[in-house]
Amino acid sequence: MTGALNTLKVLDVTHVLAGPFCTYQLALLGADVIKIESPTDPDCARGRGPDPQANAKGLGLNYQVQGGNKRALSLDLATPRGREIILQLVQEADVLVENYTTGALERLGLGYDVLGEINPRLVHCSITGFGDTGPDAKAGAYDNVIQAISGTIGQCGGSKPGVSFIDYSTGYSAAFAVTSALLQRSQTGRGCHISVSMLEVAMQMMSPEAAAAQHSVKTTRRKEPGIAAYDTADSRLMLGAFRPQQYVKLAALLERIGTPVEGLGQVETWPDVWAIPDPVRSSLAAVFRTRTTAQWLDLLRAADLPGAAVQNLSEAVENPQLAARDYFQPNPQDSDATLPLTAFRMSLGGPDLTSAPPMHGEHSRAVLAELGLDEDHIDQLIAEGVVK
Repeated sequence: MTGALNTLKVLDVTHVLAGPFCTYQLALLGADVIKIESPTDPDCARGRGPDPQANAKGLGLNYQVQGGNKRALSLDLATPRGREIILQLVQEADVLVENYTTGALERLGLGYDVLGEINPRLVHCSITGFGDTGPDAKAGAYDNVIQAISGTIGQCGGSKPGVSFIDYSTGYSAAFAVTSALLQRSQTGRGCHISVSMLEVAMQMMSPEAAAAQHSVKTTRRKEPGIAAYDTADSRLMLGAFRPQQYVKLAALLERIGTPVEGLGQVETWPDVWAIPDPVRSSLAAVFRTRTTAQWLDLLRAADLPGAAVQNLSEAVENPQLAARDYFQPNPQDSDATLPLTAFRMSLGGPDLTSAPPMHGEHSRAVLAELGLDEDHIDQLIAEGVVK
């Protein structure tokens, strides 16, 4: 396998979304990622998705979208022999990522104090709801719980956004932390422990709003009309006139096409933006209803002003721009499933999807053989339920 991280071996002791997404980013860049799951309780995401048959096989789409390029080892870490095997794997690993509740691996004798002693070069990344210190450190959490406690739902008018964006942004944060720690290791020769907090990631996603909530000056402002959605003659348009200068551009455009909005061209500063009165807002809404969304997009782009049609997800995934960038890739073993690549491209060593998301325990024998275990030994481990 090629890619910027092709020399790395990663132990993936994760489940659900945030952790598997982190390791998927590493796998797409060429790392040898070994997904380690319980023989009797595999990643629950395997059973989630729109296709009942795929779910029943443990290949639900919720799992597949972050399972490619990985190898799957089914191993019971709660058994003495299972613990012995993972400790052998740790000796040769560069990275271990886990997203169980704080203290879960420590109770199995697999905390960083143990693993770092065995392999001082190991980068051990723990992803939890609240981090590994503080009064909530040992509390479990999912994306929706973090959206609630972080104020995200409150910031969105009391409704939870219909996507698990905190899980995925946490996975990105973890992947960035891991690669940073690996760069540090190249300079110091030592790995480290990383604690990633979903709550802190949520706050990071709302940095301006979170900072304002703590500031002594409190200000309530209405939504700015230049970055609002408007009904058009046939659908709905999201306008992106953000900066004061863009309001002037918009005013010039509307003047040029014979539908001027009085007062829009006088916007010069941020206070001017925030002070735009109701009559101007109403006039702007009326003007946008006079043409179709497609017509407005042509006009806006010609005037160097951002804007987009408000689409549903089924429409959005068909965007030609995504196709031009080859963002969605076919599952190498399932033509009915398309899987996401990374959200970036590199001129050298970039992401590539080369192998399908593995079945539960698909590579157990191969991984154990690489450790030097013979077939009889592996058969015995399977018979004992240590391995599947």
